[in-house]
This record gives sequence, structure tokens and C-alpha cells, in this order.
Amino acid sequence: MGDKRQEILSIIKDTRSLPILPGIITKLNALAQSSKSSIQEMARLVSSDQVLSARVLRLVNSPSYGFYRVSTISNAMILLGIDVVKCLALSTSIFEIMEQNIMGLWEHSLGTGVAANVIACRLKLAETEEISTAGLLHDIGKVIIKLKFQEDYDQLLKLVEEKDIYYNKAELELLGIDHSDVGGWLANSWYLPEKLVEPIMFHHDVSKAKNHQVKTAVVHLADVLVKASGFGFSGDDLVPQIQPLAWQLLNMNEPLLAEIVEEIEDRLIDAKNFSMELQEGNETRT
Repeated sequence: MGDKRQEILSIIKDTRSLPILPGIITKLNALAQSSKSSIQEMARLVSSDQVLSARVLRLVNSPSYGFYRVSTISNAMILLGIDVVKCLALSTSIFEIMEQNIMGLWEHSLGTGVAANVIACRLKLAETEEISTAGLLHDIGKVIIKLKFQEDYDQLLKLVEEKDIYYNKAELELLGIDHSDVGGWLANSWYLPEKLVEPIMFHHDVSKAKNHQVKTAVVHLADVLVKASGFGFSGDDLVPQIQPLAWQLLNMNEPLLAEIVEEIEDRLIDAKNFSMELQEGNETRT
């Protein structure tokens, strides 16, 4: 078991063997962080990717945002904000990494990103789009295990079914490590900021987050609520309890939770449509 853990760690450390985020995301991040960059420069970059451009325009003209007949990428980026466009680009890339043969996991991840956004907005937290992205990426470690250790992945699913246990418990039993750690290592290898790394790495144990406990608590709660909704498939059908610390950090109560759940259910309908569009877009590319 120790050998398997070391093997996984070695693969994560060997960045040449890992999926690479498209250059457009790196360039968009660089432009967004530069005080000398303009919306027009970023819009030209986004416009260079036809699929991403189409999704940006679809999003800005959707009922969720309430704008009408926005036809240029630069206007869309002004209305949506740079962070929303960056997250859309990242979500598109993550879909391509996940591939269609783990669509259930993609939908669970997309749903968790949506739920995290609902929770963050309801609680009036800062950096809602970053929290949404952390939700989207929270199970990315499962993708690496699937892509690099196919036989082990199949055994994990079999173990979950035979013992009726949580997926991460099966990982610990079979591999000596779980997807949270793998995801954290991957996020670090992609040089993602700590505010994304901690929720990815500690969404199953909020107490371990040091600097971003509230964001981690949001992703934890979003993960639980999406599992309870039955949207997508994360590897098992069991719904974990909400951790008391997360409940406390978010100042949660039963009436507020009921409102959040209702809004999430509505938003997941849009998420399902978005997922179907991504699948169609991926088929068009291939």
C-alpha cells in the first residue's frame, strides 16, 4: 500500500505525465493580473477560442444574468467580469481532461461548483467565483487516479459496491491515499492559488484547512448537498453528514439551508443543460 501511495506521488511530481491546462488559461490569468492589460486584450484572447467564445456569449445572454442581445466578447467580459470568464475557461478545460467516460463525475463536479456559488452568494461571501471554481475542482484527484491507474479505479468502484462504503474510504483502503490529497498535489503542480488548493485538499475534513476554512466549508457543504440531490455520480451513492465545524463556520441554520437547497435544485437544471452543451461541443471538436 505504501508503494502505491509513493507511485501516485511520483506521478504527480512528474508534471510531464499530468494533464496540462490549455495555454489560454495561463495567458488569461497573466493578463488579468497585469494592471497594464485591457478588456480588449483579454477579449481578443478569448475570441481566439471559438468554443469558449460561444459559451461566454451563451452565458451572458442567459436568463440567469438578465442581459439581452450581447453580441461582443468585450461587452460580455465587462458585464460578466473577468473572474466569471476565467472560471468558464477552466470549467471547459476540466471537462476535456475528465473525458466523456467519467461523465457522472463531471456532472457531480459541475453541480458542486454551482452549489458552492449559491451558498457563497447567499452568505454574501467575497470571491464567489473562486469558491465556485474550487467546487468544480474538488474531485479532480479522482480524475488522475482514473487516468493513470485504470485497474485500481475499477477495483475502487468494485470495493465501494461490495462493502457499501464511501469512495474515499475505499481509496484509503486500497491505495493508502485518497483523491483529496491527490487533487491538492495536482493543484499545486498547476500553480493554483492556495484559496483553491485548500478546499480541494480538505473538503472531506474542514478542520485541516488553515487559511481558507470558510471556503473549504462551502465546498464541503456543496459536495454534500449535490450528493443528496442525486445529481451526477461521484463514485458512491452514500451521502455524508455535514460536518459540525462547517455548519458553525457558515452560521448555518435549518431555514437558511432549506432556502439554499431549493435554489440549488433550480440551478442544477441549468447545470444539466450546460453539461449537455459541453458534451456536444466536445463532440464537435473531435
